[in-house]
Amino acid sequence: MSSIPKNKEELADAIQSAFAKLVDDYLAIPEEHSRKIAIQGNVKNTEISVCDTLAYLIGWGELVLKWYSLKSKNIKVDFPETGYQWNELGQLARHFHLLYQDCSYEKLLFEFQTTTTQILQLIDSLSNDELYGQHWYEKYTLGRMIQFNTSSPMKNIRTKIRKFKKQID
Repeated sequence: MSSIPKNKEELADAIQSAFAKLVDDYLAIPEEHSRKIAIQGNVKNTEISVCDTLAYLIGWGELVLKWYSLKSKNIKVDFPETGYQWNELGQLARHFHLLYQDCSYEKLLFEFQTTTTQILQLIDSLSNDELYGQHWYEKYTLGRMIQFNTSSPMKNIRTKIRKFKKQID
C-alpha cells in the first residue's frame, strides 16, 4: 500500500493500522508518566505530555466529524475551526490540550478509540466516489482531508511516543 491512501479501503486500512500501533504504544506507557511534559509539541520549542498528544488526536478527529456533519447539512464550515485560521494550528493544538486537560489517561484512550471508530464508520458509510471522486474542501477530496487529520498525525505522534517511551524505560 502506498503511504497516501487513494481509495476507501486504503484509507480505512491506513487509519486502522496507525491506530492499532499507536494504541499499543500508549498502553505500554504507565499512567504515572502520562502527564509528564517531555514530548516535542506542535509549536516550535514546546513540549507536551502523552495526554496532550491524545487530546490533539481526539480534537482533530472530532473536527473531521464536525466538518462532515455540517457540510452534509449545507451549513457553512469554518475551516479549520471557528476562531482559528490554518496558520494558527499551534493555538488550535493548545485549545485541544486545554479542552481535555481534566480527563484521565484512561478516559482519553477511550475517547480516542470512540472518535476513531466514528471516523471509520463514516468512511464505511460513504462511497469511494464520495471520498475520492470530487473536491470536498478547496482542492482536496474528503478522503484526503480525513487522512490529513487522522492517520497522518497518528503516525507522526507515534514517532514521538516511541521516543518518549525509550526515555522512561
